[in-house]
Amino acid sequence: MPTENAQPLWQPDAHRIEQARITRFQTWAAEHHGAPADGGYAALHRWSVDHLDTFWKAVTEWFDVRFSTPYARVLGDRTMPGAPWFPGATLNYAEHALRAAGTRPDETALLQVDETHEPTPVTWAELRRQVGSLAAELRTLGVRPGDRVSGYLPNIPQAVVALLATAAVGGVWTSCAPDFGARSVLDRFQQVEPVVLFTVDGYRYGGKEHDRRDTVAELRRELPTLRAVVHIPLLGTPAPDGALDWRTLTAADTEPEFEQVPFDHPLWVLYSSGTTGLPKAIVQSQGGILVEHLKQLGLHCDLGPEDRFFWYTSTGWMMWNFLVSGLLTGTTIVLYDGSPGFPATDAQWRVAERTGATLFGTSAAYVMACRKADVHPARDLDLSAIQCVATTGSPLPPDGFRWLHDEFAAGGADLWIASVSGGTDVCSCFAGAVPTLPVHIGELQAPGLGTDLQSWDPSGNPLTDEVGELVVTKPMPSMPIRFWNDPDGSRYHDSYFDTYPGVWRHGDWITFTSRGSVVIHGRSDSTLNRQGVRMGSADIYEAVERLPEIKESLVIGIEQPDGGYWMPLFVHLAPGASLDDALLDRIQQTIRANLSPRHVPDEVIEVPGIPHTLTGKRIEVPVKRLLQGTPLDKAVNPGSIDNLDLLHFYEELARKRS
Repeated sequence: MPTENAQPLWQPDAHRIEQARITRFQTWAAEHHGAPADGGYAALHRWSVDHLDTFWKAVTEWFDVRFSTPYARVLGDRTMPGAPWFPGATLNYAEHALRAAGTRPDETALLQVDETHEPTPVTWAELRRQVGSLAAELRTLGVRPGDRVSGYLPNIPQAVVALLATAAVGGVWTSCAPDFGARSVLDRFQQVEPVVLFTVDGYRYGGKEHDRRDTVAELRRELPTLRAVVHIPLLGTPAPDGALDWRTLTAADTEPEFEQVPFDHPLWVLYSSGTTGLPKAIVQSQGGILVEHLKQLGLHCDLGPEDRFFWYTSTGWMMWNFLVSGLLTGTTIVLYDGSPGFPATDAQWRVAERTGATLFGTSAAYVMACRKADVHPARDLDLSAIQCVATTGSPLPPDGFRWLHDEFAAGGADLWIASVSGGTDVCSCFAGAVPTLPVHIGELQAPGLGTDLQSWDPSGNPLTDEVGELVVTKPMPSMPIRFWNDPDGSRYHDSYFDTYPGVWRHGDWITFTSRGSVVIHGRSDSTLNRQGVRMGSADIYEAVERLPEIKESLVIGIEQPDGGYWMPLFVHLAPGASLDDALLDRIQQTIRANLSPRHVPDEVIEVPGIPHTLTGKRIEVPVKRLLQGTPLDKAVNPGSIDNLDLLHFYEELARKRS
């Protein structure tokens, strides 16, 4: 791998390396905590995992984490799951998120943008005032530490205020986007039994208004633990009977009171996609998220008070929580509520232009869609503020790296491209952005500090320059403290620790290269395994979707009862394209030339569309189960899919083949 891709696509210049916060951190940590002063990032990373306690102590000191009561030690023990972090310490996440209000009250904390692309600022002082007012009202409503507070909200300032007010009182936040249907929301919220529900009357997307009042009414009926419902009139409708008005609850000029809670006190509940059953209700802690996000955003993403941080996301995806944590570094965060491609494909780039975004975060799929649509963002827009384009959601294909680099380089821009990979499970990145390292095409720059990331074979032996399982061999602070309604911890254990006892197995295929970079190959739980050779589906998607006729694809590998193996490739064609013999031949030749003959599918089948989770990820495992004959109601959780009708095609195909 390294020899094939020896020349970097991008190399940070000496000034960028010198000015990077991670460089300053390394110099300081060398002086105060014995970190290596020389050897660059590789030496710092090695030290961070070899001296885990010292590293995380250094992070709390560097970012001036305020412990209202001190910790007894950094890490009680290293047993996974359940390693106790900073036992004895108390703090509050929201207090740290609002600290900039004390020194920069009139500067912008939030920039709200909708499909008109006209930004509306919210100052630090105003954000703090609204959080203070709402937190006091939550206490009046009887919300106590540990109570769950839920939001059925788009990516708007009110959602940020509600999250921070919940954290301020020690409550546990959980949210879904308003494009989720009632069943999907209830599959999530009913597990955690919220006492307060924040809702909108609807939302705007793709130039249209979407009324959600009937869905809200159903949520109110089906959540018997609710003590209060708060109405946010995004479409201008009056509050329904019995609901409280947002403006009334946030009108007071009240200094926020921050409940000091234990380091491992729950901060929020996130949810897995739930494609094959109820979503896992993943609980992360106030302290764990605080220190992990300070490290990830302040060191790896190089964010500070002068930055503007945009990531296209919704409140139903962990990246929204990650975006909100930009406040921890004093950064202005950009909240975009709207379609990623309305009124045109370049919509996200136009948001970046209007807001002066310095870190532009999006999905790999969006980058590839722009490339296919012949969008030229750096030529047609003023994106001179952007220092970094970061992508996640799926691996960024090599052509995506080249396209981004070439688009910006044509105008003389020195663009840092950061493909990152992590998960809802830790609400952070395992590997990705390092401002002081080169970028190689198709590769994530390096594992994160404090993250002992490795690639293992089935016997638990580390691999270099070979495909293996993504594992983390030492605890991270943001690993879940538990799953909700998992009293004996068995579901949590079985999700990550049943393959390699005491070691986190994430479910991704990766290659750890000899130069220290990382390549993600896709999910290992939908593994392609032909003649004993494991292959990543992402590699096939990257090759096939270079073809202009292919809008999207899905590859599945199915073990046959007779010991054979069937590997079909499903293709959703671009308008006007036809799956004729010429295109079939080009698909096969492309895969053979870019990957290997072993990767060539047994069949190429045209489909009306590719099904996704509600957060936009292709669903491979449920489709595999359907093709193996599993009934639809047992193969997939219907509420987790963006277009359930698409699954009937695969169900019918299974019937024909049986």
